[in-house]
Amino acid sequence: MSVNKVILVGHVGQDPEVRYLDNNTPVCTLRMATSDVYKNKSGERVTTTEWHSVVLWRGLAEVAEKYVKKGSQIYIEGKIRTRSWEDKDKNKRYATEIVADVMQLLGKRADEPGASAVQAQPMDQHPADKPPMEEPAVGDDLPF
Repeated sequence: MSVNKVILVGHVGQDPEVRYLDNNTPVCTLRMATSDVYKNKSGERVTTTEWHSVVLWRGLAEVAEKYVKKGSQIYIEGKIRTRSWEDKDKNKRYATEIVADVMQLLGKRADEPGASAVQAQPMDQHPADKPPMEEPAVGDDLPF
């Protein structure tokens, strides 16, 4: 048995990018920062930041397009996926991403003080394949 599960809480580094595939399926990509704070041997406080590429599909992509902005704090659950492709110079390129199953907005919306968090549950989730971005063929081993 194996488990591929990621949970992240952090801030979005730039406005999400949403695009629509040929079949009008929305897919959103965003960059998210998580930080770790610790004291080094000298007792000084040190903060390290890790950047994550996150991919959201369908309903989650639409929620991100409407509500997520640069600086938003979000909660993400998903899987780590590494994909590869050849660039225009025939070099093999790799990208490691978090394909989100769950996204929850944390904190208050900027345009509505006191607003509660918005949560989106997944519909169908698919691995990110770009370039080109395509949905997997029917019959993939997806659990839904």
